[in-house]
Amino acid sequence: TLTPILLITFPAATQYFMWEKMRLPIGATFCVLTLHFGQWMNRVFNFYYWAWFPVNFTTPGLMIPRAIVLDVTLMMTGSYMFTALFGGMAWSLLFYPANWTWLAPFHLAVKHPSGPLMSIADLMGMGMC
Repeated sequence: TLTPILLITFPAATQYFMWEKMRLPIGATFCVLTLHFGQWMNRVFNFYYWAWFPVNFTTPGLMIPRAIVLDVTLMMTGSYMFTALFGGMAWSLLFYPANWTWLAPFHLAVKHPSGPLMSIADLMGMGMC
């Protein structure tokens, strides 16, 4: 629950600036794309190259569909209040379904070397996703 709340502040501020100054409803999407780029650079250089930790174990939550919904809400309503109410609610509700696409392959059953049959998600510590 903490990630959707924390990650809406920067896209909302960028969305306000781009809508108020340039009338472009792409502020949240632009901000999220730059945040994703920074997160991937962090995971690749810090986790993979420095600590030799598998990159697919440290994949960030997918924010792009949520940012598009937030921008479309602002574009359709033109109101910050309705964007905050409905776009913010959609932002948090889309967190789990947006991650299903990249989490689905990890729910395959595999035979662990120590004996038990478990999914790759269980080995990663994401079995409840």
